[in-house]
Amino acid sequence: QNTFTLSLGLSAYQTQHGGTPWNLLMAATLLVILPVILVFFFAQKVFIQGIATSGLK
Repeated sequence: QNTFTLSLGLSAYQTQHGGTPWNLLMAATLLVILPVILVFFFAQKVFIQGIATSGLK
């Protein structure tokens, strides 16, 4: 379990504890996805330019 990716760890947490504490699971999910959202927010201009450039070819 020490080498699980974050998404596998969340899945294991859900199935391991029978009665899933949804509030803790959602808080952990937010912590997992927050870095991805922040990277997209700060690099949004580059992503959009790449999509626009690939659409012009």
